[in-house]
Amino acid sequence: MADQFSWGSDRLELGFEWGDDAPVHLASVTRDGVAHPVHAAPLVEITTAAHGNTPAADRIAHTALGETLRYVSHSEARTANGRLLTIWQAAEGVEASIAIEILDGADRAVRSRVSVVPAGDRPLVLRSVASWSSGFTRPGTVDDDNLAGWHRINGVSDWFGEGRWTRAALRGIDFPRLSTQLAHSTHDPRGYWTATSDGTWSTGRHLPVAGLEHADLAVAWQIEHNGPWRWELGEDLKGAYFTLSGPTDVDSAWTRVVRPGESFTSVPATVAFGGDFTGAVAALTDFRRSARRPHPDNAAMPVVFNDYMNTLLGDPTTEKLLPLIKAASEVGAEIFCIDAGWYDDGGDWWPSVGEWQPSTTRFPGGLGEVIDAIRDAGMVPGLWLEPEVIGVRSPMAERLPDEAFLQRHGQRITEHHRYHLDLRHPAAVAHLDGVVDRLVNDFGVGFFKFDYNVNPGPGTDLDADSVGDGLLRHNRAHLAWLDGVLDRHPGLVIENCSSGAMRMDFAVLSRLAMQSTSDQQEFAKYPPIAAAAPISLLPEQAASWAYPQPEMNAEEVAFCLVTGLLGRFYVSGFLNRMTEDQRAAVATAVATAKTLRGEIASGHPYWPAGLPEWTEPWVALGLRGDDDLVSVWRRGGPATTELRFPHLAGRDLTVTTVFPRDLPEWKTAWDKATGTLSVHAGDAPTAARTLRLTTVP
Repeated sequence: MADQFSWGSDRLELGFEWGDDAPVHLASVTRDGVAHPVHAAPLVEITTAAHGNTPAADRIAHTALGETLRYVSHSEARTANGRLLTIWQAAEGVEASIAIEILDGADRAVRSRVSVVPAGDRPLVLRSVASWSSGFTRPGTVDDDNLAGWHRINGVSDWFGEGRWTRAALRGIDFPRLSTQLAHSTHDPRGYWTATSDGTWSTGRHLPVAGLEHADLAVAWQIEHNGPWRWELGEDLKGAYFTLSGPTDVDSAWTRVVRPGESFTSVPATVAFGGDFTGAVAALTDFRRSARRPHPDNAAMPVVFNDYMNTLLGDPTTEKLLPLIKAASEVGAEIFCIDAGWYDDGGDWWPSVGEWQPSTTRFPGGLGEVIDAIRDAGMVPGLWLEPEVIGVRSPMAERLPDEAFLQRHGQRITEHHRYHLDLRHPAAVAHLDGVVDRLVNDFGVGFFKFDYNVNPGPGTDLDADSVGDGLLRHNRAHLAWLDGVLDRHPGLVIENCSSGAMRMDFAVLSRLAMQSTSDQQEFAKYPPIAAAAPISLLPEQAASWAYPQPEMNAEEVAFCLVTGLLGRFYVSGFLNRMTEDQRAAVATAVATAKTLRGEIASGHPYWPAGLPEWTEPWVALGLRGDDDLVSVWRRGGPATTELRFPHLAGRDLTVTTVFPRDLPEWKTAWDKATGTLSVHAGDAPTAARTLRLTTVP
């Protein structure tokens, strides 16, 4: 008889089991009173130099330690903002604990970390420490098709093409049916399906947010790390599992030597549960809101105008900025950010970054003249900054010691004409603290756009057990530096940017106010990016560029503005060159965005046209609340589409246009029996609307 206990919330209860001959595993998930038994897989998975996999493989599950750890004890505690469960296990030479927490206001998600310490006088050479591992299929046998009906939902990114999501059946090319060969074997298969990230662009290729979906249970997860990570799906003889981890030896050259008296704790990972993937993302959304750093901006969400995208493009001057400042103020912007180039005197700002002194050639009357103009226009002044790099032609490249930079074999790592600071070093931290404090104190800067345009690779071998270990320590020092900045300047609003969204992870976004979702400059290509963004981050953090231009027609202007409307409204474009009607449209969109802030900051995202696809002519994003808000984009194709709202089926519905209201109204027809809304866009092949769906009592 296995030992067991249950723990969780009113809406989510996790059942754990173990025995004298078996490690602790997740045995069941009870969601809203419905129990789902799950396949037994070790809850803690660790590889070391002395303990690998069984059978031999390069997985991070089915580890020898995972199988040999045995239950020691567990405890429950109340924390400042939730509840904490800690389970201790031990094996020869190793003690491991997993800390699982549920936050107040997020009772359908759990966040976990694993800590490892040596037991005895021999160091541990860690090669991977998973933050979470569990089965997800129902318990079965070698004769059961455990993966039947399960789908994987995951996303990939690229510069200009962030957040491209797909849904795929697990049983198929990735996991063919192997039980015929395995029926008389005692060995699990070696295969797996994995997504990984290396270096510091944590979302530059694959995304650390993903999920699994079945007819009656769905799981969504996020790995909360601003560096390398890995998530893994695999099948064994009797079921399937998923495992979430930070850096590993096999993927990112990470090993850590933990000596007696020391410990290592993995990066956080959060797992959320729902009836379908949308429900699991809603649970993850609640968690993100509960786990964010408290900040006035979380609810205030002031509208930002930034001069970069399709506008000044890194070439700001007093002459160019003053008309934009006036126009941005007149349409209702509340923050004005001067983007890249404000510090450059030589006309080539890319390799000169790092000292962050205002240009004298760009601003003959001084940067202060422009900052004062922003403030006098009633807006908060902001500046672009790329703090973690020093250009090879920057004066700071000579002033800072070599030890303040990421290195390999004593040489600074150079990437695209930049050196990369190592924020473990006090000189690097002192330099950046001095820059931020000077700009805040001398100029009254209240907003920073923190950009990040290079990836320095696997890490640094300076003062580290491995290059991956050096990078992990730097990653954690980077987060500590951000915390220090916000501790000193609690009202400062900071945008996260990284060549668009190449570092869009919750480790950073739990601290910073908003995220630039892309650098995509073609307005018709932006909707799938904007619509998919709330899978990875909070809707109220998703800053999708609204950059209308004077040469656009009225429908195209509205299209651009709708792209940003159900997120953190983020405006650019040559407003000063627009006609009065065009500026009026922008002003109306800004005013509308201000009225929607509360609904955006409490809404839960869903996708009535299905997961956004890159080339689909129709894209839609919904936010569920007291009323539902839905942005719908048409990019050619048929003039009519059908949107699905199963949660509203059986109810009468009123559909009204939120924005734009001065263009031809789209025709809609509601079928309450099926929960389907037919939308007819009219004649314009490129057009968009934001709609409000109100149920009739």
